[in-house]
Amino acid sequence: MSPDVPADQIAAVLASGSYTPTACPGDLAGFDVAVIAVPTPLRDGAPDLSAVEHAGQILAPHMRPGCIIILESTTYPGTTEDVLKPLLEAASGLRTGTDFHFGYSPERIDPGNRTWTLQNTPKIVSGINAASLEAISAFYASLVDTVVEVASIRDAELAKVLENTFRQVNIALVNELATYARQLGTDIWAALDAAATKPFGFMRFTPGPGVGGHCLPIDPTYLSWQVRRQTGGALRLVEMADEINTSMPAHVVQRLTEALNRRGLPVNGSRILLLGLAYKANTSDTRHSPAFTVARLLTAQGARIQVVDPHVEEPFDLDAHAHHAHLTATNLAMADAVVLLTDHDAFDLRLVERRAVYALDCRARLSGANVERL
Repeated sequence: MSPDVPADQIAAVLASGSYTPTACPGDLAGFDVAVIAVPTPLRDGAPDLSAVEHAGQILAPHMRPGCIIILESTTYPGTTEDVLKPLLEAASGLRTGTDFHFGYSPERIDPGNRTWTLQNTPKIVSGINAASLEAISAFYASLVDTVVEVASIRDAELAKVLENTFRQVNIALVNELATYARQLGTDIWAALDAAATKPFGFMRFTPGPGVGGHCLPIDPTYLSWQVRRQTGGALRLVEMADEINTSMPAHVVQRLTEALNRRGLPVNGSRILLLGLAYKANTSDTRHSPAFTVARLLTAQGARIQVVDPHVEEPFDLDAHAHHAHLTATNLAMADAVVLLTDHDAFDLRLVERRAVYALDCRARLSGANVERL
């Protein structure tokens, strides 16, 4: 699968001279527009804005009247105005909204999505004042089809974390239901199929081995952290959703352990073939992937792990007992259990159905007497 930005497209803009990647701060001299799109991870459960602050410190010496600075990094409401704004003003001597345009426009990239791309996904924009909003809106209008203007920077920041929190909470709902559905004598996947026929009032979310990427495991925590810090209250539903989704890899291992026990096999010494290391199908993105947690929990119990993922190159950041493998009939037949964690299109799922002795399907893509679904 080709990446979101094809290599030939990058080669073309490099050859034209319109794109010059650099790590030299001096190349910022004379810039017109600066877009800050740096990681905003968690450190000890709290937002780590050091990359945002560092970017501002690098930009400040090169700022000049009339320039535009936009933060795109996902963060809690107040970051743009309370953290980045005073830093830029103090370091440059310029005033936001008067000497330079300033605002926030959250990224909305969905890795691997060929339908909704940067160009046709509506772009939220905001500015510190009307002039900044106009300038930022004009900039993005030259790049995307639709610009959505939001008057308040804080509202734009909240919109982004709200989008991700909405997904986190709804995924947690179906994940929690999935952990009890079998005990109730029900099939969560059949129930979801039935519920999804309702043309209003329902949006389908599906269970899985956990959530990954930079968004869901992190962004809702930014929001709940800020609510606690600023109001003393708690977003209980958001915090509980995070706990549920974080617990799913352990649930996968528990289900697998039960399945092995039924056949008189301990986890210790069992050959387990894990299909998928990326957190999302048809991508190479392994950030915060629950597959890593599943693998580590199994190797900690002595399982012999093989990992198959055609999109992820070695070396894997895994225990020494986990090894790269290919999806072959022989590897499938030799495995005591197969776990489908990421449903890449490159996987021959019919081969899995035919040759696996037992398969735990976390994505509802397999069928057969040898298959159990999460």
